[in-house]
Amino acid sequence: MKEQKYSTLFQKPGRRTRIIRCIYVVGFMDLFGVSMIIPLLSHHVKALGASPTVAGIVGSTYGILQLFSSTVVGSWSDVVGRQYSLLTCLLLSAVGYGLLGLSTSITLFVLARIPVGLFKHSLSICRALLSDLVSESERPLVMGHFNAASSVGFILGPVVGGYLTEHEGGFYKSSFTCAAIFVLNAGLVWMLPWNQTLVHRNTSTSNNTSKYCNDNHCGKSVSNGSQVNSHHTKPGSRVAGKHTGGLRWTDMSLFQPVWRQLSSVGSRIYMVASSDMWDLFLVRLLMAIAIMLYYSNFSLAMEERFSLKPKVTGYLISYSSTLGALAGFLVGPVTQLYRNNMPALLLHSTMLTCLLIFLYAAAPSVWQVLLTSTFFAISTTIGRTCVTDLELQRGGVQASGTLIGAGQSVTAVGRILAPLLSGLAQEFSPCGPPSLGVVLALADSKRESSVEVRSELRQFISFPQC
Repeated sequence: MKEQKYSTLFQKPGRRTRIIRCIYVVGFMDLFGVSMIIPLLSHHVKALGASPTVAGIVGSTYGILQLFSSTVVGSWSDVVGRQYSLLTCLLLSAVGYGLLGLSTSITLFVLARIPVGLFKHSLSICRALLSDLVSESERPLVMGHFNAASSVGFILGPVVGGYLTEHEGGFYKSSFTCAAIFVLNAGLVWMLPWNQTLVHRNTSTSNNTSKYCNDNHCGKSVSNGSQVNSHHTKPGSRVAGKHTGGLRWTDMSLFQPVWRQLSSVGSRIYMVASSDMWDLFLVRLLMAIAIMLYYSNFSLAMEERFSLKPKVTGYLISYSSTLGALAGFLVGPVTQLYRNNMPALLLHSTMLTCLLIFLYAAAPSVWQVLLTSTFFAISTTIGRTCVTDLELQRGGVQASGTLIGAGQSVTAVGRILAPLLSGLAQEFSPCGPPSLGVVLALADSKRESSVEVRSELRQFISFPQC
């Protein structure tokens, strides 16, 4: 029988609810500000005199930096605590977007993208923070709501950015507005009652608190992403509830020796790299590439296959994005329907995604495309949440920053590979990219079926210990 004793935070649901809602606001404002800038970047860099090749190289700078920094910053948030890491990322991102508003040359533009590429991980840290705040059964619901709030910001941001662009110096106004939004976000994070909130969970027989360390022959008790102490445990054993109570978030020090921070970050990344998480990372990679291939040439395919004008295609994309945001609210009810069996839910959502991509590639009319895009937005939203939840289930919430950061690095690899694969597939047919996406989704489903089997075996083996 599994029993859990929660800390002061969990005994005061009103306070916890207020903090979670504040994190929703942070996620909304984050993507609202970012989406004001994204559609304008390519136009601005070309206006600075960059050739298409140079513009492409400059545009890839952000993705490359994100690839290498996601895991490092996520692990750093486990070491120094969520408050300090989140504030640092928000403020340095604000500096980057402010410099973007001052960029009058390609050199300044590239320099402005460096702090953003290195430290724009506020959403990942917010997800790690939410995993600290809620129990495992609540996590899919809360993550779904957070993704929905963030997606709404991503939908509304381009509208405001487009409006500002119509005025003189519109790009610079949008950049400074985005920087101001990140400063406001940092102020909101600073005002949260960190000194009154305890997130450390005292557990008597918890199935999750030691999974990450047990898989790596190392048990480390972590509170708010900051290492408290360590216990050496045998593989398959569980950490007993011998903790000394909750640890305040304000007890975490950003100013501990740099060598100690680097050592802790390196050890956490090594433990993830040497763990059995790679099958889940492969699932995430295949899923990311399949989804990106679906959207990669969507506008061009609609024009060539059905002679749709870009304006109508834009309406279709906006419709799909809106459904994707609303689908975040369905994650909680659907996981309850599956009784929190996330491997099964991920398998079924991926099989549905595979079928929908196939129907889109073979669609004889626009109405079938509209129908497939409706369910595609829902299935992919649920699939992304499932993958994140499975990573945290297997790895353990005490290393949530490292795990979520590693997942973002894997997604960044997908962003690099997808355009290349899409270009090669388009040489054969406008339906080439989604057809390739079907193949990858099928491979993803096969990989997920093995993940589900292993998950059931884990539950069977651990049952006698409960």
